[in-house]
Amino acid sequence: MLDSLIEERLRKLERIKARGIEPYPAKIRVVGRARAIRDQGGVLFIDVSDESGLIQAVLKKDSLKDFSFWKDNLDMGDFIEISGTVFKTKRGEKSIEVKSVRILVKSLRPIPKDFYGLTDTESRLRKRYLDLLMNPDLREVFIKKSKFWDVVRTTLKKDGFLEVETPTLEAVPGGAEAEPFVTHHNALNTDFYLRISLEIALKKLLVGGYEKVFEIGRIFRNEGIDAEHLQDYTQMEFYWAYADYNDLMKLIERLYKAVVKETCGGLVTNWNGQKINWGKRWKKVDYVEIFKKINGLDPLVASREELLKKAKSLGLKPEPKDGMGRLIDLIYKKTIRPNLIEPCFLIDPPVVIEPLAKRSLKDPRRVERMQIVAAGTELGKGFSELNDPIDQRERFEEQMRLREEGDREAQMLDEDFLEALEYGMPPAAGFGMSERFFSVLMNKPVRETVFFPLMRNK
Repeated sequence: MLDSLIEERLRKLERIKARGIEPYPAKIRVVGRARAIRDQGGVLFIDVSDESGLIQAVLKKDSLKDFSFWKDNLDMGDFIEISGTVFKTKRGEKSIEVKSVRILVKSLRPIPKDFYGLTDTESRLRKRYLDLLMNPDLREVFIKKSKFWDVVRTTLKKDGFLEVETPTLEAVPGGAEAEPFVTHHNALNTDFYLRISLEIALKKLLVGGYEKVFEIGRIFRNEGIDAEHLQDYTQMEFYWAYADYNDLMKLIERLYKAVVKETCGGLVTNWNGQKINWGKRWKKVDYVEIFKKINGLDPLVASREELLKKAKSLGLKPEPKDGMGRLIDLIYKKTIRPNLIEPCFLIDPPVVIEPLAKRSLKDPRRVERMQIVAAGTELGKGFSELNDPIDQRERFEEQMRLREEGDREAQMLDEDFLEALEYGMPPAAGFGMSERFFSVLMNKPVRETVFFPLMRNK
């Protein structure tokens, strides 16, 4: 049987040769960008690269008809097509002895000499395309980022979640405490907000009958710039009917470990000179207990005056309008979060800092919320979702009171969402994570892990 297959393929080989086609060509054709040109008089060495790698092209005066023309007219940065014979140099370097050259794109601007080895972040980010061109390690970061989101998507789909898309423009921004961007819709002659979260629309889908939904999409927050914050970035959120935050923690630990392993090739990563082991069993840290231990205050019973005094003693500058929840959060971020390096679940905070989570059955002053904290920062948040429309309205009204007193990040009262809850939303758990997680895995500021971060106009 094998012999007959071989004989048939030999007959095909002869037919190919009869058409004048060389079935085992020594010549190959390569396209790419000229990355370096070295003139050795009668020989021109050109490093040609594409996404797969780099090869050396050798143009010889005695074997290339238009040698002088190409020597005078090729520049670094040009895209060229070359064909020729493959050989190895004395040093064993794979090369092509060029027999023909074709220009594909003429580069009109030379890469600035001062861009080689450039370390100034501002300049690199402004001309990101040059940064990517000159830095193969940076290009590899974004290949890993694609894999990062692929693992998130694949894992959730395997667990039965449906990927959906929801609107970017909203009449009422919700799902987070953040100042939104405002835009005007000409056709409707109405102002809308760019979404600050994916939450509200996804919860409405639970009301509509879906039980497991997720979205990976852009959100927009009109807040400050630092190593951990962007104004527009990618967020993933999912909502899971008939689950609570305990179910959530089991799924999330498995999801994060899969993401780290596939993105980084292992479960130990480096962050600011420290090793983080994502593979260990994650601890649960009680928010109230650690707050009391570190700060000497019980956030469940402390007065606003006590919290203000503590915040000021830490060098913080709270706004006069800040409510209890904001003050507790400020103190936590100063005294507790920076010291949580190994991944853990921070659980059961006071209700005043989370207006969308369900109250704890054990203590109604708390909510069933967990945060993933590692590398001294928050890398995800989820909770048993509040589905009591009466309780939700009361919390929205408190947020609106804070807003009227000047807190521009407090949440707005969303009548449409409250009406949806009144039809009935199943008990559910919800979770959100952003690309900050990826930046921690890469040990880079988050702006360094997006292609084109927003920059101030020159």
